[in-house]
Amino acid sequence: MSPPCPPEPLRPELDRIAITVQVNGEQRRCASGQSLHGLLISLGYRPELVVVEFNGAILARGHWPGQEVVESDVLEVVTIVGGGI
Repeated sequence: MSPPCPPEPLRPELDRIAITVQVNGEQRRCASGQSLHGLLISLGYRPELVVVEFNGAILARGHWPGQEVVESDVLEVVTIVGGGI
C-alpha cells in the first residue's frame, strides 16, 4: 500500500515550483529540485526498504541521492516485506 498522498494542490505559493510525477500509477505533486532519495522520504517511504524502477529501469540505491526528479518522471516503488515460515 502506498503512503498517503499529499494534499492536491500543494500550497499555492509552491505551485510555481511544484512538479507532477507518476508514482505507482498515480499522479503526485511534489516540490521541484528534489533528489530521488529526498522524494521517497517526503512521500513517506523508508528508502532502505524499497526498490525503485525509475523511468523504466531499476536504479541502484547508491544513485538515488544524486538523481534529480523532474516533471513527468515515472517511478514504481516496491516495498520489501520480510517474513516467512
